[in-house]
Amino acid sequence: MTKKQTVIITTLSIMAIILALLLSARLWFRADLTANKAYTISEVSRGLADDIPDQIRISYFVSDKLKTMYPAPGEIEDLIREYVTYARGKIRVQVRDPAKAGLEEQMQLLGIPAQQMQTVEHDEASFAMVYSGIVIEYLDKYEVIPVVFSLDTLEYDLTSRIRSLVRGTERNAGILITDASKTLEQNYRNLNQVLGLSGYKVRPLTPGDEIPQTLGAIFVIGSGEGMDDRALYRIDYYIQNGGKVFFLPQSVQANISNYGILARKIEDSALLKMLETYGITVRDALVLDKAALITTVSTTGPNGSPIPRLMRYPFWVSVQPQNGNTAQALTSNFGGLDLFWPNPLELTPPAGIEAAPLFTSTKEAWLETKDYNINPDQSYLFEVEGDATRGEYILGASLSGKFPRYFKDDSLIRDSSGDDTLPPMPEGAAESRIVVIGSSEFINDQYLRDERNLSFFVQAADWLGNDDDIIRIRNRAPKTGHLDKIVDDVRRLGAMAWSRLLNTVLVPLAVLIFGLVLAWKRKKRTQIAKKEASDAI
Repeated sequence: MTKKQTVIITTLSIMAIILALLLSARLWFRADLTANKAYTISEVSRGLADDIPDQIRISYFVSDKLKTMYPAPGEIEDLIREYVTYARGKIRVQVRDPAKAGLEEQMQLLGIPAQQMQTVEHDEASFAMVYSGIVIEYLDKYEVIPVVFSLDTLEYDLTSRIRSLVRGTERNAGILITDASKTLEQNYRNLNQVLGLSGYKVRPLTPGDEIPQTLGAIFVIGSGEGMDDRALYRIDYYIQNGGKVFFLPQSVQANISNYGILARKIEDSALLKMLETYGITVRDALVLDKAALITTVSTTGPNGSPIPRLMRYPFWVSVQPQNGNTAQALTSNFGGLDLFWPNPLELTPPAGIEAAPLFTSTKEAWLETKDYNINPDQSYLFEVEGDATRGEYILGASLSGKFPRYFKDDSLIRDSSGDDTLPPMPEGAAESRIVVIGSSEFINDQYLRDERNLSFFVQAADWLGNDDDIIRIRNRAPKTGHLDKIVDDVRRLGAMAWSRLLNTVLVPLAVLIFGLVLAWKRKKRTQIAKKEASDAI
């Protein structure tokens, strides 16, 4: 090879490397080995380009200090750039440090707060204010994700907001609390917050308020005890015009007071009768299940002092992921729920209504249909009806179609007067959707244990709003396996004992035996080699 050929080949090789590096910014490959593909965007997000007529701009505002100390900002940036890869030029991304760009004041106006983070440099601990938020701009509109520190719901947040901007629609919902003793601020603050963070604008409602059809869905929390016909008419009218509703009623309800933990049957609830018209009955019973949450209760000691103890409280049902109906869009990726004093449901759909269970208890569940003893101190009475009522029960259900009217005539309209005149029902019902869970405490801040109840609530809002295809991407967090699928306490303890034995004894013993066998074989080979060498001499 001549010197000239060497120079040409070297030059071409360097140019090929440079071109490959430039091309790698657009063409790159990543193997996602997580069970639910937490680091790969779904087909729904990949297909956004087909619906975007003009360019979308995504700005990720993140502090450089945060990027140097934690891997999450890099993962977030990678996921955002996947949108660019599939957008065919319709999505642009920029990553900026607000401090370096002098944008702190603009961050405040956008609602992206600075977060305090502890740092350790040169063995000295200090605190720094950092940013990690996203702004999505389309034409003259924008959406803000104020705080982003993980991939858990990032794809959902991006895709749902891009859709809303492109379609020119607002994702809004109403919350109607029927129990006068509870408020959105005091009892459902987490619900209000998670809906807001998911891009929903929440409108509080009180019984009797006019329900605008512009609300994508409403959530009726409570059994409606004492609600008058006018308040029920508003709900019925909303449904007849195509409104979607998530009901959280109970016919038997727990009551925690200074007198102890009691349960009572709801006697005056036309709301429960209205649900029967739509095709679902909330039974006068409480469900108990071996798949239950553990809680702390106090017993009185010999000297009169309280002694705390842990117990598995069967009225707090832990709905298992395997008991979700994967054939339904809403529960296709069901992760389980916690229900508190739930009532069983019965489906009796009228003609034209499609009804299906969303999730059930285990087959080891049973009922209390009388007396309703829920006091943890009298747990010996919990299984009085166990043998007679043992079985699987529907705890959540969905219904869709054109629902029959609860109010059959217009007598209520004729009786109304003044500025609050009730509107006449439409001549024909529009297509609607309903979700029912027989636990009014399902979303109460007082009982929430983890995020799965809140996550399911947002998924239900999406399903009610006909956003079925983004339900699966609501939670992209990598999942780990655990032993809570084993309901029976004896079997669970046995599995835990076997797991300890396997990991602390059998696996080390197997490694030791494997090493001894290898050492013995090596020694044997050495002896054979020496013998063969000796025989050769």
